[in-house]
Amino acid sequence: MHVNSESILSVKDLTKSVQVEDKTLVLLQPLNLTVAAGESIAIVGSSGSGKTTLLSILAGLDLPSSGQVYLKNQPLHQYNEEQRSQVRAQHVGFIFQQFLLINSLTALENVMLPAELANMPDAQARGEALLAQVGLADRLEHYPSQLSGGEQQRVAIARAFIAKPDILFADEPTGNLDSKTGQHIIDLIFDLNVKEGTTLVLVTHDAKLAARCQRQVEMDSGALTEPLTEATLANTDENHAKNQADSQTTSHDDLASKTSVSQVG
Repeated sequence: MHVNSESILSVKDLTKSVQVEDKTLVLLQPLNLTVAAGESIAIVGSSGSGKTTLLSILAGLDLPSSGQVYLKNQPLHQYNEEQRSQVRAQHVGFIFQQFLLINSLTALENVMLPAELANMPDAQARGEALLAQVGLADRLEHYPSQLSGGEQQRVAIARAFIAKPDILFADEPTGNLDSKTGQHIIDLIFDLNVKEGTTLVLVTHDAKLAARCQRQVEMDSGALTEPLTEATLANTDENHAKNQADSQTTSHDDLASKTSVSQVG
């Protein structure tokens, strides 16, 4: 597969299926996608549509059942977990809905960790600067239990940018936050996107967040469609709110997310 030199992420004929007892469950139908370097793109869809499964594969956390995935021209679909882990460490940042901070580390230590693992010489100085950018200059020595949900997510955002990733994957980054805090988090993500020049791939049901991206695509029953209209964005947001109130069913996305998080290298 020829990869455009201006693209940072390309997939071709990607599929994902899992075996459940004696049945094959199709999570992703054949799809194609190209993301340009520096672009911001939102993947929107209802619970169970396959969007988090797709994000996990794009980020190298999971492998497709078939098809090709290139990140920075590297064939993730051919790599083992150790090789994919190296690609993630060198090029990828993550923001998860669950924050995933280490409780025994301070805010600064949590932010510094990826940089230290990458042997960056200026880890502490950059960590302090990023925490200041997200408004937590006075929380450097606080532990996660001493921070609010919004503050913990801001720590997670600073951590995601610490190693200067080429591409940032965010899975429902405002999902656990109230609307006011969520709006602040959105502003922070896009502010850092501009300052750091990082490509953004966001999975979200949040119409406001999706609208901030340069491009929006929709996942529906494991299939990818684009472009997405403003009306569809608003409808997706309304449907998510109804699903939150009416359904307690665990989605395919939830299962994929839990599996993928345990594989982060």
